[in-house]
Amino acid sequence: MSDEVININWHKKPDESVGFIKLTEKDNVAVALRTIRSGETLDSITAQSEIPSGHKLALRDIAAEEQVIKYSQVIGYANSAIKCGDHIHTHNLEFRATDHNYEYCIDNEPPEILPLQSRAQFQGYQRADGQVGTRNFIAILASVNCSATAVQHIANAFTPEFLADYPNIDGVVGFSHSTGCGLADSGDGFDNLQRVLWGYARHPNVAGVLLVGLGCEVNQISALVEQYHMERGPLLRTMNIQSVGGHAKTVAAGVARVKEMLAEANNCQRTSCPASALKLALQCGGSDAWSGITANPALGYAADLLVKHGGTAVLAETPEIYGAEHLLTRRASDEPTAKKLIERILWWEEYVARNGGSMDNNPSPGNKLGGLTTILEKSLGAVAKGGTTRLNGVFRYAEKIDRDGFVFMDSPGYDPASITGEVAGGCNLVTFTTGRGSTYGCKPAPSIKIATNTEMYNRLIDDMDINAGRIVSEGASIEEVGQEIFDTLLTVASGTRSLSENLGLGDHEFVPWQIGATM
Repeated sequence: MSDEVININWHKKPDESVGFIKLTEKDNVAVALRTIRSGETLDSITAQSEIPSGHKLALRDIAAEEQVIKYSQVIGYANSAIKCGDHIHTHNLEFRATDHNYEYCIDNEPPEILPLQSRAQFQGYQRADGQVGTRNFIAILASVNCSATAVQHIANAFTPEFLADYPNIDGVVGFSHSTGCGLADSGDGFDNLQRVLWGYARHPNVAGVLLVGLGCEVNQISALVEQYHMERGPLLRTMNIQSVGGHAKTVAAGVARVKEMLAEANNCQRTSCPASALKLALQCGGSDAWSGITANPALGYAADLLVKHGGTAVLAETPEIYGAEHLLTRRASDEPTAKKLIERILWWEEYVARNGGSMDNNPSPGNKLGGLTTILEKSLGAVAKGGTTRLNGVFRYAEKIDRDGFVFMDSPGYDPASITGEVAGGCNLVTFTTGRGSTYGCKPAPSIKIATNTEMYNRLIDDMDINAGRIVSEGASIEEVGQEIFDTLLTVASGTRSLSENLGLGDHEFVPWQIGATM
């Protein structure tokens, strides 16, 4: 296996008596399989201090300024001399920015794509525009925060009891947010919001849409409809509070208009559709040291399977590929695609610096407790979600995803904002790996939670759909767990509810990415 490919595998359960695992031959650190006591000697290495499970220990002496290597890649530099057996973490590992030394398109072999008749099938909703839904919602969208409460009050009128007569409708959901006015009427922030609203309005998991505004906001509904050539009709209605006559009248009128959509939306029926109709959002959140060893590589294997079946896998979170983008430029289908990715990396460096931050601010306190020290280390594990096939496209935030295969969408690392962009781009399923235990849910695209370690899976068993931790705890292979993820995708796409859906999550995770001044 190439040193440039991050993909760790197991053929048997690691021996915990050894205490740690070395991931690749080039590594000068290992990962603790359990808490290692200070003074404990393992495989001729004596721990110089207590090393928590998932954290790193030095396999040899490392000089000050020397590179620290994990996954055969640089994850940082020693800021002082490190002894063999030392705990390596924030106290002695230093981040340095990427050197922007990239190779383009040298690992971009076309993936094997199965013929249509050989592709896996799922039961989906075939839409008139050719898209295929995995759910069937009616969406109420706020153009501005000033209409957020009206949107929620309209949605709240459609209780499960009310919708019992419409079994083919998964729900009426209100998408409200905290922006829409007090911002420039052009530029990145405005464009992001408009793309998100348009993307949700035309989403394959949405049968009917009601757009609700205040009336005087910067983000005018009429401009959105005109800009994106949206056609008003029975399943696309618009209104604003000022014209209708206030909050109470708007809620009453909104409820009436949604009621008019119910019968037609309920007429939608699931039919057999090829897996090539699936667009999968690849996400990780609450990551730990096991993310890049278990769940992310297994999800990457499932992403490769989806690409093989003609589908689309969408990696995102630009700050969380930082330091690993060179692995993606090598896989780019062409030089313009590679350069588009690097343009976004450079934008992020400037954006973060302008706001007084560092790309290394990304590992959260929870990430660090889980054993991740620098953004370089976190990113090397995160890109494993994208599998191994070539990179076919790079998209701006919430931009329509119009290429098949493995693609990338620019987004922040903040999971709700990132996933909002992917869903707006057309993703009809979400996969979410987590080590610390994120309980994220999503509407209108169901979220499938994948645990990186068995201890957390057992603790949060009501929230975790799949336990990738058994790659270490039971010796399961990445391929075995990856196939389980792929099979689960088809099952959930066909209507089986994910655990986050059963818990009622997803109504409040709509977070368009805000950029720019609030005025």
